[in-house]
Formats: sequence, structure tokens, C-alpha cells
Amino acid sequence: MDLWVVFVIAGCLLGAGEIANTSFYLAPFAIACLLAAAVDGAGGPTAASIATLLIASVVLFVFVRPIARRHTEMPALARTGTDALIGQRALVLEEIASDGGLGSVKIGGEVWTARASDEDQLIPAGSRVQVVEIRGATAYVSEA
Repeated sequence: MDLWVVFVIAGCLLGAGEIANTSFYLAPFAIACLLAAAVDGAGGPTAASIATLLIASVVLFVFVRPIARRHTEMPALARTGTDALIGQRALVLEEIASDGGLGSVKIGGEVWTARASDEDQLIPAGSRVQVVEIRGATAYVSEA
């Protein structure tokens, strides 16, 4: 079996391992194997292929992996849509009845139908509440 085939197989196995664990630990070695396979497949000497494997492995692991790790450790994206309303403060416009009845609240300038997150809770108009959950077009709130 030619050496370039061995490098391609090793690169594919390392690539599959990287896909399975997503730690960007095996990817530099997989790329180095493929580069070494290219050198050997182009007719380069065996020593050049092995040197390419070693040098590319070190360079990719030392310089590229830290950059990739920084990108994987970035904070989560900001919440948008109705998810962004959870935790917001709201003003009760219409009383929210204690029997699970509907009322209305103003959240960030928008009027929403609302229910108390605790069905036994009566929330009078003018109260400040906090949005606990959004289901459809109804905000579930609790007194702050």
C-alpha cells in the first residue's frame, strides 16, 4: 500500500474522530495527514512526507488550535423574539384574576395578554410584575 493512501486513511479517521468529539484536538493532525498525503502523492520523497506531517501537525496545533478554541468559547448569542421578554419587568394594565383569568400587561411598550404564573395569585392593575414565560401570545407573569 502506498504511503499516501495510509496518510489519507489516517486523516479520514482523525477527521471522523474530530467530528465525534468537536474539541478541535484531532483536526490539526487530520489536516497534517492530508498535507503529507499530497506531498507523497505528488511524488515527493518519503522523508519529505513525514517532515510535512510533523511540521504541519506542530504548526496547526500550536497556532491554529488556540484561535479555534477562542471561537468555541464565545458567549451565547443574545436572546431575541419572545425569548428576550423572559425576565423583563412589565406593568399590569388590567387586573389578572386569581382563577387563571386573563389580564393585560405592558412589556417594553407592547400590550400583551397575561396570566399569573401562580393561578391562585391576584395581581391588581398598576402592579409591577416580571415575565416568567411566554406561551403563544400570552405572557405568564409573577409579582416581582
